[in-house]
Amino acid sequence: MNSSAIVARGLGIRRRRRWILRPTTVEVAYGVVGLAAPAGPARSAVLQTLATLRHASVGDLEVLGQDVTRRAGRRAVRARIGLLPARFAWTSGLSTRDFVAYASYYKCTPRRAVDAILERFGLSDAAALEMDMLPQDLRLRAGIAAACAHEPELVFLDEPLAGIGDSEREELIPLLRALAPAVVVTAADPAELSGWCDQGLSMVRGRLIEAPCVPRPRARVPAGV
Repeated sequence: MNSSAIVARGLGIRRRRRWILRPTTVEVAYGVVGLAAPAGPARSAVLQTLATLRHASVGDLEVLGQDVTRRAGRRAVRARIGLLPARFAWTSGLSTRDFVAYASYYKCTPRRAVDAILERFGLSDAAALEMDMLPQDLRLRAGIAAACAHEPELVFLDEPLAGIGDSEREELIPLLRALAPAVVVTAADPAELSGWCDQGLSMVRGRLIEAPCVPRPRARVPAGV
C-alpha cells in the first residue's frame, strides 16, 4: 500500500476563466483527513475532482495508486471509492431498507448483504421507516451505509456532522473513523474537525494547504469531582 491515498501534483480547477482551485501539490494520507472549507461550488468541485467525477483543468492526480487523469485509471478506481454529498434529498418516499438496498444493487453488492449493512450502521430498527422520518443522525447513518455498501477503500463525506447534536456526534465519530482505510471529511468550521482527524487541510485563497489537527479542548472537571 502506498503511503498516500491521494497524490495531487500541480492540480488546478478552473471554471469560466476563474480558478476554483489554484495549481496545488498535496498528498492525502491514509486515515481520516479533515478538509476545512466554506460550503459552496469550490469545495464541491474539489471533492468531485478527487472522487474522479470531474476532470481537473491542469496537473496530475493519483487516487489509490491509479493515475485518474487517464480513463483507464478512473475506471479502475471508481469501484473502490464511496461518496456522500452534503444533501441527498432524492430519498423522499424511500424506506431506509429500500434506500440502502438500491445503493447495494447499484454497487453490485449482494442483496442478502443488506441486513448486515443495516446492522453494521445501527439501522436495523429503523429499516422500515421512511428516510424523511429519520432524525438527522440516523439519516446520516443511512447515507453512509448507502455510500459504503461496497466496502470502499476511500470515502468522501461532505460535511456529515452539520446539524448533529453533541451526544450523537460523539457516537458517530468512531463510526466515521472505521469506514475505510482512507476517509476525507469536510466541514465549514475547522473546529468540527479538531481532535479526531489524522491530517488537516484547509482551502485558503483558492489553494489547499496543510493545517494542524489541534486536539479539542477537554471539558473542565469541577473541583472535588
